[in-house]
Amino acid sequence: MSNSKNLAFKIVPTFLLLLCAGAFVFRNQFYTEALVDSFFAFALASILIIQLRVRPDWFDALLVLAFALFFATVDFRFLHFAPKLIAWFSFAGVSSLLVMGIRAIWAENRPARTMLLYAAIPALLFVGSEYFASTMLDWTTRAHPRTLDLYLLSFDYSLRVELASLAGRLFVTNPWFHVPGLLAYVSLAVPLSLVYAGRLVRYKERAFPSMLAFLITGPLGILFYNLFPACGPHALFQQGFPFHPFPMEQASRLLLEPLAVAGPRNAIPSLHLAWALLAWWYSRGLSWFERVVVFSFLALTAFATLGTGEHWLVDLIVAFPFALMIQGLCAYSLSWRNATRLSAFISGLLGTLTWLIMLRYAPRFFWTSPVVPWALSAATVLLISLRQTKLRQGEDAANGLLNLPNQSAPLSVREVPILTQ
Repeated sequence: MSNSKNLAFKIVPTFLLLLCAGAFVFRNQFYTEALVDSFFAFALASILIIQLRVRPDWFDALLVLAFALFFATVDFRFLHFAPKLIAWFSFAGVSSLLVMGIRAIWAENRPARTMLLYAAIPALLFVGSEYFASTMLDWTTRAHPRTLDLYLLSFDYSLRVELASLAGRLFVTNPWFHVPGLLAYVSLAVPLSLVYAGRLVRYKERAFPSMLAFLITGPLGILFYNLFPACGPHALFQQGFPFHPFPMEQASRLLLEPLAVAGPRNAIPSLHLAWALLAWWYSRGLSWFERVVVFSFLALTAFATLGTGEHWLVDLIVAFPFALMIQGLCAYSLSWRNATRLSAFISGLLGTLTWLIMLRYAPRFFWTSPVVPWALSAATVLLISLRQTKLRQGEDAANGLLNLPNQSAPLSVREVPILTQ
């Protein structure tokens, strides 16, 4: 009787898991609104990275392939959904999540089940936040019919260099920059998953601060979008970007005022760069290969945010204190009474708010001399980077990581219980 009950406790959740997966994948509205969206599809596909890093099993990989083929067959052949290549990434992600869930249900020992749940649940939450992000941005757009893009234009031009337009022209005309830049921009979930999976395998539950930071960056970033609504140069200039920029000689005399601009209010701070920065900061201690991949995404993301016209240069500058604020907020291994954590959080928060206030209420100050905006930008990046280093050292000390052996060395399977199952 006991074995029958135990079996039922596994069969019923497995059936419900399969039912939930089918309810989403076989729904036409979800397919057209989410599964064929590039950002959402790559967010789903990145789950496969976590699965293969935590449980590198060929049979599980074949199961993912089998489920993906099944989903595609039903959607394309029987439900007659419009076949799109990007949908395969979504099918792979859903299949990976499904396989990890089933493995967790049927796992015979607690360490194996725990590790799979550590991998699957945060991944599911991250994908869910990606799905609801567009709804939250719609609310921001309706709440702020006018944007402050002219104020951001004024700062960028006070540098006396049209960096956004220059990056935009390079992005449009050179496929060697366009293709990798665009791929990095839409697949930002890849380095985030790579970092979380690497930290999960190496540090177990001490990987949670990184995923928590990735999870809350979006919602908190949207709150800041409401403080300073802006859309970016592409939305402001439309077809004029990047080949017909605003004349530099007129920028200092531009009348700054809120302006009705069509587009999502998601410019400042740049959340894409904030996520990439957090991934780079949290990648410390991982293998050289993982760090090279993450740094490549960081560099390409910085370029693509400008090249696509989604952001002004100052959006990227403000991403630095914003990212530090997020990391300080999530450094829960340190008490709030710890000066390192508190100073990191306050520095990030005040740095972000100070930039927003100056951009809105003291835009002419930046035109005093080209030295002023350049110096403030460089100082922000440098000081935030130094403060982040101190925060990381404080976290490492609290977690007992300072005296670990070479952290870039490959792990023995004995160090990771799930790999021996």
